[in-house]
Amino acid sequence: MSANDQTAKDRGIPQARIDQRAILGLGFAAPEVAEQYAKEALIFQLTDLSIDSFTASGVRARVQGDFTMDASKVRKKPVRDLGRFGTWVARAVESKPTTVEVYLPEYGNVLLGSAEIPSIVVNIRNGHTTHLDFVSDLTAGDLDGVRRVANDWLEGRLSQLAVRANANVSIKSGIFGFGTQRLSESVVFKANEIPVIPQYKIGRLEFSEAVLSGEKGMLADVSLAIRNDFPVEFEVPRLSFDILVPGCLTNDNFLVLAEASTAEVPVKPKTNVDVKVSGFARQLPKTLITACPDTQTSPIDRLLRSYIEGKETLVYVRGSSTPSPDTPEWVTDFIRDVVVPVPFPGHEFKDLIRNFTLANVHFGLPDPFADQKSPKSKPRISAMVKALIGLPEEIKFPIDVARVRADSDVFFEGKKLGDLDLSRWQHANSTRTVLPDDDEGEGLLVQSIVKDAPLEITDDDVFADVVQALLFGDKPVILGVQVNVDVETETVLGKFVVRSIPAQGKVFVKPISGGNVTSFSPQVGGLEILDTTKTSLTIAAKVNLTNPTEYAATVPYIDINISVNDTILGHATAQDVSVVPGPNHNLAVVANWDPHGQSGKKGAHIGSELLSQYISGYNTTLTLRTHADSIPSQPRLGRSLSIFNITIPTPKLNPPPNPNRPIRPDPPEEPGSSAPHFIDDAVFHLITSTAVLTLLSPLPHTSLYITSVSATAYYNSTPVGGIEYDVPFEVPPGVSETPRLPVDWDLGSVGYDAVKKALNGELKVEAKAKVGVRVGKWRERVWYVGKGIGARVQL
Repeated sequence: MSANDQTAKDRGIPQARIDQRAILGLGFAAPEVAEQYAKEALIFQLTDLSIDSFTASGVRARVQGDFTMDASKVRKKPVRDLGRFGTWVARAVESKPTTVEVYLPEYGNVLLGSAEIPSIVVNIRNGHTTHLDFVSDLTAGDLDGVRRVANDWLEGRLSQLAVRANANVSIKSGIFGFGTQRLSESVVFKANEIPVIPQYKIGRLEFSEAVLSGEKGMLADVSLAIRNDFPVEFEVPRLSFDILVPGCLTNDNFLVLAEASTAEVPVKPKTNVDVKVSGFARQLPKTLITACPDTQTSPIDRLLRSYIEGKETLVYVRGSSTPSPDTPEWVTDFIRDVVVPVPFPGHEFKDLIRNFTLANVHFGLPDPFADQKSPKSKPRISAMVKALIGLPEEIKFPIDVARVRADSDVFFEGKKLGDLDLSRWQHANSTRTVLPDDDEGEGLLVQSIVKDAPLEITDDDVFADVVQALLFGDKPVILGVQVNVDVETETVLGKFVVRSIPAQGKVFVKPISGGNVTSFSPQVGGLEILDTTKTSLTIAAKVNLTNPTEYAATVPYIDINISVNDTILGHATAQDVSVVPGPNHNLAVVANWDPHGQSGKKGAHIGSELLSQYISGYNTTLTLRTHADSIPSQPRLGRSLSIFNITIPTPKLNPPPNPNRPIRPDPPEEPGSSAPHFIDDAVFHLITSTAVLTLLSPLPHTSLYITSVSATAYYNSTPVGGIEYDVPFEVPPGVSETPRLPVDWDLGSVGYDAVKKALNGELKVEAKAKVGVRVGKWRERVWYVGKGIGARVQL
């Protein structure tokens, strides 16, 4: 290899080139010819470079290589011929011990270092090779200047590096001495000729809790494999470093994360080098875990975020200010202010949270009086949040979770339903556990109780689909949840937050009624008339119902229309009601019955017909439907729910029992047995042709009035007699008797004969009537069909 075709590796030994030029300077008549011949014909092939030992001021290096003169490399024939002649005459030359100093011209001629070169003898004839093997003491120069070069190299600012070597060399050939020559050699290394930071692979990484010098902390054991592509051999002494991460301001604002040290590392030529690194971190300083100004993230957040996402993360290594006593002082001084960026490969934690579920779900409707921007103005969910975290195998230290929070997107059948706001910190507890059989390793089961988390509905159509599935479906509704979880951890390093851990989960919501809304079995009692008009009643009631699901709900306020055959007859309002799984008693509801006011003459007719059928024991139903003002703060929610009609059997009104005699239930098969039995019994007086009815009022606090009666009694479908009475009389709460009502007997009928035969006894009769009713200002006329009415017959 010629001098003008040499590689950067060959040019990396400028002191050797100085010696080579010196021993060729044989006092030729034309020294410039000798210099040109030396430059073009000289070949020095470095075969081995090893560090024998580190000294107090530098290193002792062993250099091995092959020295050869090849005249065929010389381009000009006169120079080639004179050179071959001169070197043939001289045959061999010897240089005396000399000192070579290496400078960096582009850095103010700072001294890079010096080398002590022993006496060297080489054969300089054409084609002859001399194997060189010598030891040289290399001494470090200006460390501040060298650091500047190192930092420019590490930061990618070194486009080239100019090196100049100077030496005073004394040479002789045989018995002839040629004096001392001042020689200088310059070499410029281009960017692509400058070595780069070697690649490495992490073979082992493990974190555990440890005690160092009586102080608890986190121990990191790391095994690295680094490729050495150079023919150099040496042993790196024990080194100590600070592990740094960027602070809030700039990359120059570094914060100490941990301390690290290496054992002695043997380096062999062109082989992989195994490096064992031990790091120790004490409790993290506040500057590392405190959010940076105008942000919500801290320096440790950025580091963990990049690592969890599997991205390459830069940490920085700097020589420790408390080095190992085995490390030479000049090495310590050099690395103390050199900051080396070290790419740390991320670990993409796919499915780090293996399972995310909500249990013991409690639904809360919006508070109608809350500000639109308040979380209380939205539907709310309370639940037990359970998350199973799969711990990476390298984590061998105790870890606890103190608090959690999350941002959650909720989906139904692949479409986004809304945003579940879990951004408030919630207390949590964690338990180390074994992962399920299909996974390996350990996990951390984290549980937290979430209260009143707002659910922002973003798609009304999807919400309508969910409600339909819950109300009318018979299978669990599966809601998908995508969350980014913040976890406040407690370790030996202290408390700090691991932010935005991605997770997916499913929430299984049982259908509210299993497809049968009648399973709620509502029963109404405790009626109280609050207000009346000519066409309306405002009624307070207590409702008992059975919630067949495992979900609870809180209703701050809701108003629902009551209709029959798509005709609105009134509305019901519930406020501050809590519904729990299983039986629920005395739920307060206020209903406004106003068929005429809601739907005009049509509504009045349907309302009257409904009341008539109801008191007669017919199977009647009511349809419940929300509207835009059902939840005043959430008109969208009310409108989206209004597409669903919930039809339920008309709740039963259970009149009070007659305390004067035992209950006599109707046989199940008897027609009319489902009627409310407002008429408990009747007494017929034959002589006076009158009847007295015992009435059971369903109103425990308010009297109602019968304004008129037009009725006919039947026995086995044949008339007994009729009543026409238009004098109003009061029906007070509880059990009461009517005035003696005049009876017009059907004297020739089979029914009347049956009545006479039942004298001083009892028989069952039927009744058909048209009755006028008044409560306060409200008036209504209804018809009534009663069966199985017990009638006693007296004179």
